Formats: sequence, C-alpha cells, structure tokens
Amino acid sequence: MKVRTRFAPSPTGVLHIGSVRTALFSWLFARRHGGTFILRIEDTDAERSTPANVDAIMGGLAWIGLDADEGPIFQTDRYDRYREVIEQWLQDGHAYRCYCSKEELAAVRERQMSGGGNVRYNGRCRERTRAVEGAESVVRFRNPQDGQVIVNDLVRGRVAFQNSQLDDLIIARSDGSPTYNFTVIVDDLDMDVTHVIRGDDHLNNTPRQMNMFRVMGADMPAFAHLPMILGADGAKLSKRHGAVDIRDYQEQGYLPEAMLNYLVRLGWSHGDQEIFTIDEMIRLFDVADVNQSASTFNADKLRWVNQQHIMKTPIESLGRMLLPYLERAGLDTNLGPDPTAVATGFKERAETLVELAESARYCYQDFIEIEPSALKKQLRPVILEPLIAVKDRLENLSVWGNDEIAAAIVETAEQFEIKMGKLGQPLRVAITGGSVSPPIDVTLGLVGRERSLARLNHAIALVEERKATS
Repeated sequence: MKVRTRFAPSPTGVLHIGSVRTALFSWLFARRHGGTFILRIEDTDAERSTPANVDAIMGGLAWIGLDADEGPIFQTDRYDRYREVIEQWLQDGHAYRCYCSKEELAAVRERQMSGGGNVRYNGRCRERTRAVEGAESVVRFRNPQDGQVIVNDLVRGRVAFQNSQLDDLIIARSDGSPTYNFTVIVDDLDMDVTHVIRGDDHLNNTPRQMNMFRVMGADMPAFAHLPMILGADGAKLSKRHGAVDIRDYQEQGYLPEAMLNYLVRLGWSHGDQEIFTIDEMIRLFDVADVNQSASTFNADKLRWVNQQHIMKTPIESLGRMLLPYLERAGLDTNLGPDPTAVATGFKERAETLVELAESARYCYQDFIEIEPSALKKQLRPVILEPLIAVKDRLENLSVWGNDEIAAAIVETAEQFEIKMGKLGQPLRVAITGGSVSPPIDVTLGLVGRERSLARLNHAIALVEERKATS
C-alpha cells in the first residue's frame, strides 16, 4: 500500500498554528513512507469561504515549506461528482429526503433537551415514501440504528460509538449543496487517501463517516486524531494567545524551519532531542508516537527554538533571509554593511530576524543617540585620554579590518595599563549608543571607518564637556 495523506483546510479563515501542525504531521508521514501528500481546499461553505483566505492558506503553506504532491483540489469543482453519489444513494435507499421544517426540528430538539435525552434527528422522514408538496427538502444519510462503530485510532487507540446515538446527518442542503461529512468521504475515496490525520475535534464525525465509507464499499483509511493545542492559560489556542495567521510569524522574523521544529514537538518527541532538521523530522516522525494529551503553546520556547535555527543557518542563507527585514526597518543596505556580514556578527544574540535587524540599526545610521544611563556610567572623564588615543590609532589604520581594529584597542589598553573591558565598554557605548553589541572589533568593522571615527569624536566631545563641568 502506498501511503497517501491529505491536508484539507476550509477557506473560512486563515491558516493558523493548529492547522499547520496537522498539515506538518500529514506531510511528514507521507514523506517518511515515500507517499503522496494531497492539498484539498474544502470550500463548500459558500457564505464564509473567500479568495483571500485561499490566498492566505496557499501563502502560509508556501512560506512554511509544506509542498503538496497533488492539488490544490477544490471541492467546488467536484459538485457533479457529489450529486452523482447522492442520487445513487437515494436510489439504493442509503439516503432519503427530509421535509421537516426548521421550526419542527427546533421543537424536537427542545423536547429532547428538556427531557434530558440525546439531541438528534428523530427520523420522522426516514420511512416517508411520498414527497411533501411545496416543501423544501434536504437529503439525509440513513445511518444504521443498531450495532457500534469501532475507531482504531492511531493516536487515541480503540474508541467505540453506538449507532443508536448517531443521527441521520444531512448530506445535501435544501439548495442541493453537499455538506462537509459527506464530501469528505467521497473525496478521500476518490483520492485513495490511506491515512486521515486531523484534529481530535473531528473524532465525533469519524463514526458517521465510517458508516458512509461502508455504504461506498470502500477500504477504510486509517484515522489519527491529534490532541488540541492549548494556550498558557489552559484554554484552546486562539488569537488572544498570539498570532492567528501563520504568516504573522513570518512578519515577526521566525524561520520556517524553526516553526516546523517547534510544531513537531507539540505532541511528539524523540528522546530529549529539541532541535531537528527537516530531514531528521522526516526520518524520525511516526504518527503512532504522538501523545494523547493536549500540548501547550509556549511563545518563549518558540523564540528559543528560532534562535537555535538562526545560529545554525548557513550564513549566506541567513543574509538573504535578513535583507527584507533590514529594508522593512527602513535601513538602506547600500549605505552600510552587507547583510551577510551583519548576520555573522549578530546571529548569536537575536531570537528573531526582526530583532536581528533592529539590533543592527546603528550599523546603517549616520547619527545615533547614546542611552543616558550608558553615557553616565561609561563615558566618564577618566576614560578621556584612552578614548583619544584609541581614536588616533584607529584613524591611522591603513586597513579597516577586525584584526587591525582589535590590535589598536589592545595596544591602547596596554598603553594605559587598563583591562580590555575598561576601554572596550566605553568604546562600545560611543560607537553603538548602548552597552550591548557583538565583539567590539566586529562592531567597529560593521559600522565602518567613517561612522566609527565620527562617533568617537562626538563621544570625546561629550566627555570633555562633562569633565569641564565636573
């Protein structure tokens, strides 16, 4: 059997974290087994499905790198096929027309709820042989009334459902449009899907769908229902817990490989390993190893994982990724260091590409503001002569390279018999405006000769002014 999985989002909303994890697990399972990953857009909800949401889904999948082998396949392009199956079921007695009005159904539900019973369709039209003149009808599936459905779920194990608790669900609305539970089984059958991997909010749909699969005389796919993702407060993950659209994480400077790494660990593990490459995920992942309990989304852990991937990304690739974030920050990369050099210098300290770009802002600006606290602490009169001396040495360098810059700073510290930190930190404040940066020689190299000397002259003037008023 060749493995065939599918990811079937509905374009009634954007692509969110939970959906991406479902897509990832389906994609990994197919890739590990040399199978096929299908993208199906379930757009039968005409009122809520929008082209903008389709674009959001496609864009999110493209950024995250979950490429489909087949698709996208749109359910709205398959209406003829759904009508064909519905007509056949009506002829064979597997489905029937229901003429009950909304008011009648509401009254039935109210009686059932007040009596404390199971709320479901009461089967009034199940044995009806004649149409009701002038009344609209829906089409219902004739679900078995006895026996049970056993779901041997790859994640949750054996789950039993009594057919007596399942109602005759609607498979076609009064306007003829098909419904979700019906289209899903026709699609999965026609597309030869072998493994249905989806959220456990669909588990209650599974017995109904399995009964429909049996009517079709089809081999049953294997089912794997993934536990939900919770926010830190224990509630179901929602927009109040952070970004909704997966593309928001792209905007915030997360790497797609880091997002996949983080998501694969929400419910699955391989020993104590935290950081995975894509190839490792493909080689090691098995849906049968997914935990049954819900996972908690942790924004701090995501940032840590992202930082690890930033540090591990080949520097040329990281430089290319960084470029648009520098531009978005309003920095002209033609008037400063190459993004690859910036990535090299700052990658150890940045948790996101946005943070990396912001941290490097002073490398592209002609003028900087010095933080008042750093100015007060580091640019004191006692450092005036060493600052002047190091400025003179730097000014006379024939080559503006990291090694040459480092030597000039070391020589100045030795001249005044002070530790490197006593000179390096005031120098850092003078060049960057703050007390945190890459190694000082790297920092000066990135800022460049002209800007570095201008900032040193400005810092020296501030110290001289401070000395004069002390």
